[in-house]
Amino acid sequence: MVKLLTKPVLIVGASMAGLRTAEALRRFGYAGPITAIGDEKYAPYNRPPLSKEVLSGDEVTFDSVAFAQRAATADVNWVLGNKAVAADLEAQTVTCADGSRFEFSNLVIATGLRPKRAELGDGFASSRHVIRSLDDAIALRAALVPGAKVVVLGAGFIGCETAATARKLGCAVTIVAPSDLPIVRILGATLAAEIMRRQQAQGVKFAMKQNISSLIGEGDKLSAVMLDNGSTLECDVLIEAIGSHSNTEWLASNDIDIADGVLCDNNLRAAKTSGGVWPNVFAVGDVAKFVNVLFDETPRRVEHWNIPTESGKHVGQLIALAMAGDSPVAEPAAPIANTAAPVTEAAAPVAKTAPTPNEQRAALEAASFRPIPSFWSDQFDIHLLAFGLLALADSNKLVQGEISDDCVFEYYRGDKLVGVAGIGMRSVVQGYRNVFAEKESK
Repeated sequence: MVKLLTKPVLIVGASMAGLRTAEALRRFGYAGPITAIGDEKYAPYNRPPLSKEVLSGDEVTFDSVAFAQRAATADVNWVLGNKAVAADLEAQTVTCADGSRFEFSNLVIATGLRPKRAELGDGFASSRHVIRSLDDAIALRAALVPGAKVVVLGAGFIGCETAATARKLGCAVTIVAPSDLPIVRILGATLAAEIMRRQQAQGVKFAMKQNISSLIGEGDKLSAVMLDNGSTLECDVLIEAIGSHSNTEWLASNDIDIADGVLCDNNLRAAKTSGGVWPNVFAVGDVAKFVNVLFDETPRRVEHWNIPTESGKHVGQLIALAMAGDSPVAEPAAPIANTAAPVTEAAAPVAKTAPTPNEQRAALEAASFRPIPSFWSDQFDIHLLAFGLLALADSNKLVQGEISDDCVFEYYRGDKLVGVAGIGMRSVVQGYRNVFAEKESK
């Protein structure tokens, strides 16, 4: 029988990873209380489209990104607009900004990331934008009017996607970045150069191997940015897309490794700095740093779109099975054939008993969490889909198509396939899931 506890499973973070954890708890049989704390005022919503199709619309609204709430999670206690500021893992409590304190039986850390800001002082706040939250996107969309002079600092996926969206909205756009090519660390030089060529063909300008040294303007109105080489770019909208910080400060003063996200074991239990793990504290989504044995033994944070869903499902299942304990789940006994016939010992039917929840949990833990990372990016007519960890590769090669058209690249570390990426040719790229699934099953 499932144990119903007075202390809830507490999920800190009310975005995709938190929602998927709550859904998995219910799906796998946990019927006890669940509380989810979120620092935004919104119910869970989908973040990746904020820099893509949602930003390109006439208006950015919650309805355009909101996740559908399933009946199974209708009884979750959503505590929104209240930021977690402290935790006591020994006492099993979390304290919020308004002073409220929540107890937990199990804690799921799903607090995700926040954007890094350029070290350019505090001025011109109304002209400077990041894009992580719905409110960020709403503010940025209002600034992306036709003719606006937009400078994007950073040439990663967010920077390139936002630049493409701004250009489609009629803005003059320049990307500034210290690297040679956009997204080169992940895609490699050949595909990165093609992304840059296609962006330039749509009118996006690039100032590569540069950084912004200072901002120019009057009052709070930005008019230009100065680059390292002394040149200036007209700018009335500055978008900072230079990476992220993990939201883990609220866990400080506990025995927990938060040097870069939350270090976890292979089943996403939070690691102690003193050694071992917290048996009832987990991390999911972008903030979780874990080993994926499909690739190697190095723990990493993986900021790919499927990780919040898959990590939430894994942790929700583990907690639900642990709560159920040793309650047997019996399958129907096999029917007895022809009761009039003599029954020998060898022929006697044997009732089948399904594994207990604890046995199921042990099997799940033995397999460990080994997701196949995946991401997608839309930029103008570029529809890119990828599987694996491309950034691990030391070489890549074009295996299908033409670089100037639809194409597929394989990524290798030594002779081991670690990723695949394709522009178009979606069915071909999807087929590589089978390759990684075979690794997963070994």
